[in-house]
Amino acid sequence: MDLTAVTWIAGIVDYIALGLIALWGAFCVILVWRRVAQTRFRSEQEQDEFLDRLDRCLAAGDFEGAVQLCDGDERAMPQLVTLALANRNIGYAKVRGLLSDRFQRDVLAELEHRLSWVYTVIKSAPMLGLFGTVLGMMGAFSKLASKENVDPTALADDISLALITTALGLAIAIPLVLSTASINVRIRKMEDLVGAGLTRFMESFRAAMTRGPGGRT
Repeated sequence: MDLTAVTWIAGIVDYIALGLIALWGAFCVILVWRRVAQTRFRSEQEQDEFLDRLDRCLAAGDFEGAVQLCDGDERAMPQLVTLALANRNIGYAKVRGLLSDRFQRDVLAELEHRLSWVYTVIKSAPMLGLFGTVLGMMGAFSKLASKENVDPTALADDISLALITTALGLAIAIPLVLSTASINVRIRKMEDLVGAGLTRFMESFRAAMTRGPGGRT
């Protein structure tokens, strides 16, 4: 098998690899975007309305009512509240540490794991594009070396491989860079919102634990 055939086969493989990582990167971005949307409240006002209802339950010592308020809600704040209420017997200080650990491990770690794949695609796409560029140049120089007079049109396939793969690599990486920047902003906003919500909830939770029967501080 001569170098031209090898270059052609490797070029096809490079196109397929670019297509696959583009699909994987887009899938991970959509997955993280949806996960962030499902995890956070849409606005601080919406979260405050939830916390107002929760405060009323805790002020009345109605822990069961507070649990029912959070039941079926997949957002981070209600899930953390449910976890705190289910483990209220271990005391305020341990519950606070538990919530912080679970938020980092169950919510943020999952998002970071998915984003790490997107970052891998961002780095890999231009490298695959560069690989195609090298293949195209190898094919072109091979044809130039094998003949004294080479028709320029015979080099068109090799040159197009070099240019198209480079363009595809950049076309994949650039939108993903912008998408991850937007996602990171949303994640930081979610962290701030959850952090503020947890601070308010823990104050009400500590007061309810103190007032409630068998409450501990």
